[in-house]
Amino acid sequence: MEKQNMLEYRLFSQFNFMEPTPQNTSSPAIPIAIVLGFGMIALAIYFSGIGAAPAPATDTATAPAPVEATGKIRPVDSTDYIKGNPNAPILVVEYSDYDCPFCKNFHETMNRIMDEYGITGKVAWVYRQFPLTQLHPNADRISQTALCVGELGGNDAFWKFSDLVFEERDLNEPTNITKLPEYAVEVGVSEANLVSCLESGRHEKTVNDTLADGFQAGIQGTPKSFVIVGNQMAPIDGAQPYAVVKQAIENLLQQLERGGTEATSTSSSTN
Repeated sequence: MEKQNMLEYRLFSQFNFMEPTPQNTSSPAIPIAIVLGFGMIALAIYFSGIGAAPAPATDTATAPAPVEATGKIRPVDSTDYIKGNPNAPILVVEYSDYDCPFCKNFHETMNRIMDEYGITGKVAWVYRQFPLTQLHPNADRISQTALCVGELGGNDAFWKFSDLVFEERDLNEPTNITKLPEYAVEVGVSEANLVSCLESGRHEKTVNDTLADGFQAGIQGTPKSFVIVGNQMAPIDGAQPYAVVKQAIENLLQQLERGGTEATSTSSSTN
């Protein structure tokens, strides 16, 4: 790897911004490298495990059985809920729990990112369900409700519902699940249709499949996000602050722009 072809960007955090699954009590430093077709781009983000809280003693591993982690998530497809331009050059895929306090913080961060970069079509955001029911007993029910809202009301309804769930609870308080039908109606979904969808249980498998996908990718806490550029993927642990995420996005966009300029210059010089 030639030094002149690599741009390394380091950011440091002072706190642990992830809610671990019961088996995880720290967050090791993780380097990130993204390789694009027009050259080598490296983005290194280091997150410390300082301040990681121990898991409750009564909790056990969330994974139903030992899973060999591959570090890869399933490709984004038509079953995903996407905010922004599906063809954006930068895609952030987040695995999240509606009752996780860190996820509430990161949801606010990502909404700010989308307000700035989503409207220009440069960044898109995918939300995937990863309820940690051993920590948050109602999280699975909320996830199923969100998926029913998405099925019945469409992509916009899903995102509006998700925003309401996070906005209407305090940071360290669980969601008041008696208000979920109210939120659904507010985003345009019939309460009767919502109840029918939930009673069918058809999204229980959807949630379980996403959990299995997450465990296979090595996810051990929420929020866990993956930045995808082209066919390359890089993980970001925890609820990193807006300034950190913004700097990472800016860094990638600058490198993408330089890479596109270099590719155009190379093409012109050979003609």
